[in-house]
Amino acid sequence: MRILVTGSAGMLGRAVTSALAGAHTVAGVDLPDGDLTVPADVDRLLALHRPEWVVHTAAYTDVDRAETDRDRAWAVNADATALLAERCARAGCGLTYISTDYVFDGEDPAGYAEDAPRRPLGWYGRSKAAGEEAVEKLATPWQIVRTSWLFGPGPRNFVLTIRRLLRERERLRVVDDQRGRPTYAPDLAAVLARLVDARATGVFHATNAGDCTWFAFAREIARREGYDPARIAPCASDEYPTPARRPRCSILHSRRLEAVGVPPRPPWQDALGRYLEWLRWQERARPEEER
Repeated sequence: MRILVTGSAGMLGRAVTSALAGAHTVAGVDLPDGDLTVPADVDRLLALHRPEWVVHTAAYTDVDRAETDRDRAWAVNADATALLAERCARAGCGLTYISTDYVFDGEDPAGYAEDAPRRPLGWYGRSKAAGEEAVEKLATPWQIVRTSWLFGPGPRNFVLTIRRLLRERERLRVVDDQRGRPTYAPDLAAVLARLVDARATGVFHATNAGDCTWFAFAREIARREGYDPARIAPCASDEYPTPARRPRCSILHSRRLEAVGVPPRPPWQDALGRYLEWLRWQERARPEEER
């Protein structure tokens, strides 16, 4: 197929482009190519690339800033997604929309199935939920793929932050009352490639296997990097208030991926090990003066 990936300069966009490139003709677009909140830009990009399928990874992802930058967050996550969905329907094009655990309030300690009702806590979650509602109206094939706690190659993520802080500080405190499923961007991209190939329709939950708290995640990073995990202490979310409330439970249960033949995803610990090894390889490959 001819596939268009939006947000192709981002962590997930790059991984998706790579995962699809072997079997499809893939084009990637990001802000320098056009603003997806502008109808003329969307029309121009679709006319230029003539995709049979769009994987929409572009998003406003600054959860805290979204509480004050509401208009822009809504324009990117809700309005642009609705516009893209309408244009895909007009062109007979399939659409994959990447969504988030933030569409849930996190109050169910058992976690959330694909058909659980949306109850977002903050503006970011509301804007992503509105994007989901727009995609669900499509007559052409559509996929909503929710994920959580994404990490992988890119300039910013939780793993990089903990690695840096372990080098800078003797003691760290990390919240231990939020639980979710860390997800490695290349593993998620492999799932998305299978879903696109299958042209499956519906809502899917795609994460790595297993769950943990941010505290447990941080300690596993420390252990694998050769630090004493005891340097990291647990704390409550209330000790580090943020503009946006985080869901206390972000566990996304998956049944529908299995139903369309997607194999089990690797445990998050395995994914973390592969990512850390990749980071070490990158660091070894850099010229000595840049280390």
